[in-house]
Amino acid sequence: MLRTCVIGMGPIGNRHARIYREAELAELVGVCDIDRERADAAAERHGVPAFYDAQQMLDALQPDVCGICTGGYEYGSDHYAPTMQAIEAGCHVLGEKPISNDVAEAQRMVEAARQRGVCYGINLNHRFTPAARLARQWMGEGLLGDLLFVNLAMWIFNPAESSPWFHIKALHPHTVDLMRYYCGDVESVQCFAMKAPGRSIWSTAQFNMRFVNGAVGSLTGSYDIARGHPMERCEVAGTKGRFVLEDMWRQVTLYPAGDPVKRVYTDPVFGGFESGGGFEQTFRERIFTFLRQVSEGVPPRQIDGSGADGLAAQKVLAAAIESVEKQTVVKVT
Repeated sequence: MLRTCVIGMGPIGNRHARIYREAELAELVGVCDIDRERADAAAERHGVPAFYDAQQMLDALQPDVCGICTGGYEYGSDHYAPTMQAIEAGCHVLGEKPISNDVAEAQRMVEAARQRGVCYGINLNHRFTPAARLARQWMGEGLLGDLLFVNLAMWIFNPAESSPWFHIKALHPHTVDLMRYYCGDVESVQCFAMKAPGRSIWSTAQFNMRFVNGAVGSLTGSYDIARGHPMERCEVAGTKGRFVLEDMWRQVTLYPAGDPVKRVYTDPVFGGFESGGGFEQTFRERIFTFLRQVSEGVPPRQIDGSGADGLAAQKVLAAAIESVEKQTVVKVT
């Protein structure tokens, strides 16, 4: 049983805490927030002690796993300090995305975890669904052949007007990670962005990418479209076929080249993600996977959805921002 705590008790932190309480492999032992009222409310809700200082909680409880669900500027500026404290305390860490809004800080976090020998994961939950995994399995079986291209689109409505780059940094760790999950590292990126009517931030963007393996890709993202319809679509094509993944978990379809018979996986009405909580079920799947991998002693470098994956996504997004600023293609470094 892994003794687990959560730092940052907003809506996402409470979701993590609730899932840790459900997990067979974990025991939630404490929650922490610098906002005393929020920490106290979460402690009462989850039946564990409240702390108002991360270091004090880590010293007092000595947890095995620490969830970092802080937010801050661009949803990521407050991740660094508690992550470094938890790593230094010897905790395995599962952080929220983005890993950080600052690439240099993200690099230090990943390096600290490597040196300490602890597992470090990021909640890149879009890859943790049966449909997403099946698509990856099809690729491993050679059913797509040599990769050619990926087209991905994701859109939600978020009216926040904070950083000019809020939409790119906060939403697209998910999309870039999914593209990397299927197509590998990104070599270079070109990005065009616009401010939708009434917006002061770059709220809709189009990314063009070239992958290290030679495949090409496009990504369309927006904070300007209301929900109510599917929010994500991913198409990956190769010389032997292509697949289309709808909304992370709902459905994935394999279209073999030259074959009129397609293969379809649809999330079941009973017992599937939809009946188990839909989008929240992706959080369960991601958190349960991390707990299982830690319990099984999976080497830190082999953690699925690792800190290194989160860092790689932010480097692509940093290159995209530079592309908008300089109006040119930027190499990912």
